Amino acid sequence: MKTLEITNLKKSFRSNFLIRKYHILKGIDLSVEHGEIYGFLGPNGAGKTTTIKCILGLLFPDTGEIQINGQPADSIAARSQIGFLPENPYFYDYLTASEMLYFSASLFALPQAVARERIDLLVKLVGLEGREHLKLRKFSKGMIQRLGMAQALIQDPVCLILDEPFSGLDPIGRKEFRDLILALKGQGKTVFFSSHILQDMEMMVDKVGIIINGRISRQGRLSEMVAGSTQCYEIVCAQLSEKQLAQITPHFASRDNQFIITLDNEADINLVVESIIHNNGRVIAVNPVKKTLEDIFLHEMKEVQ
Repeated sequence: MKTLEITNLKKSFRSNFLIRKYHILKGIDLSVEHGEIYGFLGPNGAGKTTTIKCILGLLFPDTGEIQINGQPADSIAARSQIGFLPENPYFYDYLTASEMLYFSASLFALPQAVARERIDLLVKLVGLEGREHLKLRKFSKGMIQRLGMAQALIQDPVCLILDEPFSGLDPIGRKEFRDLILALKGQGKTVFFSSHILQDMEMMVDKVGIIINGRISRQGRLSEMVAGSTQCYEIVCAQLSEKQLAQITPHFASRDNQFIITLDNEADINLVVESIIHNNGRVIAVNPVKKTLEDIFLHEMKEVQ
């Protein structure tokens, strides 16, 4: 079942006294299945945030259709199923986290008993337990992000829309936020997020969409994108001298008292391994080096240019 489906989404803006028309989205098609984490990737100005704003109803598309669980995204029923975390969430500094979440619950007309129970659960889920009565002006960037996630979950949505959720977080904060998103997936939530941090995206997503110049240049499951994408092979070995290795192959580098031999052809692996053993060397590992999400993204950028 598709939680989010976008068909032929187009959006343009006018400037210069309404004379010139800028086409930002040029026919976006994408779909996110229930329970998936979908990574929306693209350079600055590609149309990621514009797409998100169209999903949320903050912008009205020129043409196209957006559906949430089979319902039009601009319907009340659909919007009640979406939770949103902007790139830079801002809350009133003199509220506490608990007060902010009660305010968010009141916007959805949640009964007080339900709101209290849900807030207690969310505070624990996002890691703010013990800090719920602290004024927000004393919160760090990471804590604000956690609170933003809690308010996005207050009405128990089926779909989470996250715009650059790792922006400004330190490595520990990014790790904890990744774990939180994966935990939400484990609860059956569907997550659609944009990010510039490819390493985090690669560690989490089920599916990736790459948007360049307002068009989806490539889309699919990440596992399928990297499958069969071996760039080269690395043989890690030791107990040899550089002179011995140079006689076997010129393509090697040293690291931590070990040598790494790079081969472009799989057929050469057996020959090189036999040569290492013949010279009384030790083979530690033979690893295929596959393309990363960064490699795929840079390739798509070059194809468009």
